[in-house]
Amino acid sequence: MTRVIFLSADGERRSEVEAAPGQRLLEVAQADGQPLEGTCEGQMACSTCHVVIDPADFPKLPRASEMEEDLLDLASHVTRFSRLACQVHLTEALDRLTVRMPAGARNMQGR
Repeated sequence: MTRVIFLSADGERRSEVEAAPGQRLLEVAQADGQPLEGTCEGQMACSTCHVVIDPADFPKLPRASEMEEDLLDLASHVTRFSRLACQVHLTEALDRLTVRMPAGARNMQGR
């Protein structure tokens, strides 16, 4: 199992959850009630699942594709550690991955 730690936009710890390797971060976050829309349902056609990865964890992720980087350009409050949660597939190497919700995140799914 892989543990994921979710932080609010101000850095306050919200929760820690366990996920199976291979799950997408978006699905894990939504199941935990995190404020991520994922409007395109993980098809990488929007930027509503933008998250900020802890700088210490960021190098453990595969590099973002050019398409993902283009979509991140449309997100608000992007940092150099921003990723789309739909493109992060959890692995055992990502155990204790720390993920912060960006400031200004909106939840249109009502979760």
